[in-house]
Amino acid sequence: MTGVVDVGGGLRGIFGAGVFDYCLDHGIRFDYCIGVSAGSANIASYLGGQKGRNYRFYMQYAFRRQYMGLRCLLRSGSYLNLDYIYGELSNRGGEDPLDFEKVRKSKSVMKVVALNARTGETVYFDKSDMAQDRYDILKASSCLPLACRPYRIHGVPCYDGGLADPVPVKKAFDDGCDRVVVILTKPLNFIRVPERDARFARLLRRRYPKAAGCLLLRFRRYNDGVALAKKYARQGRALIVAPDDCGGMKTLTKDRGQLDRMYRKGYEGAAALPDFLRVRKEA
Repeated sequence: MTGVVDVGGGLRGIFGAGVFDYCLDHGIRFDYCIGVSAGSANIASYLGGQKGRNYRFYMQYAFRRQYMGLRCLLRSGSYLNLDYIYGELSNRGGEDPLDFEKVRKSKSVMKVVALNARTGETVYFDKSDMAQDRYDILKASSCLPLACRPYRIHGVPCYDGGLADPVPVKKAFDDGCDRVVVILTKPLNFIRVPERDARFARLLRRRYPKAAGCLLLRFRRYNDGVALAKKYARQGRALIVAPDDCGGMKTLTKDRGQLDRMYRKGYEGAAALPDFLRVRKEA
């Protein structure tokens, strides 16, 4: 079983959008898809066969005041308007609807990673947790701590999957994959450090101490996940697709030039997939 992991990374997730558009252009299909944060939305459009849809979200809609910004924060308490992104824009009849029927009928397994903010436990949603015009699992997986209020699913407050399982390579192999493509949105040798997360964790601790603990551990989980991906890559069981640099992009950097360059890097980097998949099939 061939899998793909998309770690997301806010607007840097446009790198993964480039990878998946390459896959759609070249007929590359995965049996198993697992996404974190923006990576889950990339996967949804990919399974919907909607080339260019993710690109429009990053390059057009993200610059609207309804999408993110201080106006959203003052109105709703969340910097990112997840209901606008994964509701108003994405619903049937919206400006850029997700082809949910195609996603539902796809033979590919779809997993979406989120964090239970109360317990600190990792939650792995799947397609059975979605319905037409009900894309709450994408909202939960993309809910950045402090930038957003936790997104509730069945009354359970959830935060971004990056706090729970930021590079879910182990999950992909545990679920039966024998080869995995791993999409990173930071350079391959990037090492995450704890200092910045520690500052945010102090603010989060009062209301959600378990989530704050996960935030403190995110650097270690990310670094361990990348190290595991590298181990599998040395064994020929994984292919890591990562940008050589991010051009200074941070999670919510809105710069069309940088975004387009990251998309192009993803599309070009995906050119390594056919050889990897062909070699594994012949092995």
